[in-house]
Amino acid sequence: MTPVPDEAILQTLIYADIFDYPLTPGEVHHFLIGACASTDGVQAALDLSPRLLAHTTRTNGYVMLRDRQAIGALRDERRRASAALWPRARRWAGVLGCLPFVRMVAVTGALALDNAPAGDDVDYLIVTAPGRVWLARGLAVLVVRVARLRGVGLCPNYVLAETALVQARRDLYVAHDLAQMVPLMGQTVYAAMRSANNWTLRFLPNAHGPWRQEADLAPGGGLGGLKRLAEALLGGGLGDRLEA
Repeated sequence: MTPVPDEAILQTLIYADIFDYPLTPGEVHHFLIGACASTDGVQAALDLSPRLLAHTTRTNGYVMLRDRQAIGALRDERRRASAALWPRARRWAGVLGCLPFVRMVAVTGALALDNAPAGDDVDYLIVTAPGRVWLARGLAVLVVRVARLRGVGLCPNYVLAETALVQARRDLYVAHDLAQMVPLMGQTVYAAMRSANNWTLRFLPNAHGPWRQEADLAPGGGLGGLKRLAEALLGGGLGDRLEA
């Protein structure tokens, strides 16, 4: 078993600490910065490395920097708040996924890692068909307003076309955003987006595939038919004028 560098584990814990987010050993492995390692290798380093034992502590199954035990209770509190948000996130992702020209809907931000405080908004990344970003975004804004009337905060923070999946900014923050987002609709597009941004593996070499597995909420049956009909109606000159 190849030894895991102490520095990589410490960097991973320090980055998570910025967000008051202690990690389980499995999460340390998945989001390990700059080092490819096995789960057993990470666990062995956490258990046996004198340097790590001197600079880290554990509470309720979480690993964190020494003297930061308080964030263990904070994570438990946010995990409970996130559990209450997830049904809403799935429900409204299903609505967004029914909009014409929407090809992928993924949860991003704190909720993706079960680290959302009570009452937090649900952040989404939306991928659209080429040439229909603004039309799809406008329809998504209508959904946001309807959800707000029902007491649910939605934030489609990122809206981009299938032809613009490659991210120009390439740093640890963006790599984390891509690695931790949770696709709820459009698994094929999600896979294409991760493949188009395989530079993220330089930062997070163990973070392959979605962090959290969810069923694909792609509209089927009558809803799928209505979506295809709307796209046919808005796919020509009328859609071009609305997009403009």
